[in-house]
Amino acid sequence: MTDITTHKDSRRRLLIALSITCSFMVIQIIGAYYANSLAVLADAGHLFVHNSSLFIALLASSLAIHLAKNYNDGYQKAELTGGLINGCLYLAISLVILFEGGERILHHHEGEGVTVNSYLMSVIAATGFLFHGAAAWVLYKGRKASINVYAVFLHSFFDLISTVSTFIAGVLIYLTGWTIIDILSSMLIALFVFFTGIKVIISCIKGFSQSKAKLPDVNEIETSISQVEHVENVHNVTITRREKKLVVGAHVVLKQHCTKEKHDEACRLKVEQLLAKRFNIAESVLQIESNGCVH
Repeated sequence: MTDITTHKDSRRRLLIALSITCSFMVIQIIGAYYANSLAVLADAGHLFVHNSSLFIALLASSLAIHLAKNYNDGYQKAELTGGLINGCLYLAISLVILFEGGERILHHHEGEGVTVNSYLMSVIAATGFLFHGAAAWVLYKGRKASINVYAVFLHSFFDLISTVSTFIAGVLIYLTGWTIIDILSSMLIALFVFFTGIKVIISCIKGFSQSKAKLPDVNEIETSISQVEHVENVHNVTITRREKKLVVGAHVVLKQHCTKEKHDEACRLKVEQLLAKRFNIAESVLQIESNGCVH
């Protein structure tokens, strides 16, 4: 479990990244209108879902306490719920872009193709490279401390690559005058968003099916361990699920004479046996301490 200081730092990085990407999203929407570029609009739609993912990541830890008594269980439910919403948004936005792209292709073949401001399109893409680069740099430093930060960093990195492809499309339109490049580029982005949405929805549905069995209550585990012979008290109890297996972490404080007599390993074994027998927990990470020690 990430400690509270690291968690606050991760939230700060996510908040900075969110403010950067939201600012650029507004620029993209305005620019897409004036440039008449469907590719830029598709990228803005993708970025909208990305920003909602960031927002949900920020709220997940706050919502956890309202969703469950157990932090781990609530946090997981918050992430899965947010992921399901985002997956549906991915599908909706991609279908709208694909429909609009199909309409533009039909008009293009009928000789009624729209005029695309390729210069403005390239300028927006180049600006996006700077914005996404700044967001990725902020997230890069905290990627090892939080799985949320790492996931959003990867997303920002792919957005960075997306701006490069939009920039190249703008240059090609400027050089060749083929406005259909804008349509094809937007539809490629939409297909990527569509399949990403399906993948996210399937992943969330699987996650909900695996989390139907609630995690054991932290207080109950703490009370049970405290009743083990030679245990003085227990603190920092955490519960999580890894690949369908329950994992418990805890700081177990033994009575001082237990550590002096060097039978702390026997006490650890008793706690592990209790967890396995009563809560069906096969894996645990226990930090054994002596009474009165500074930790």
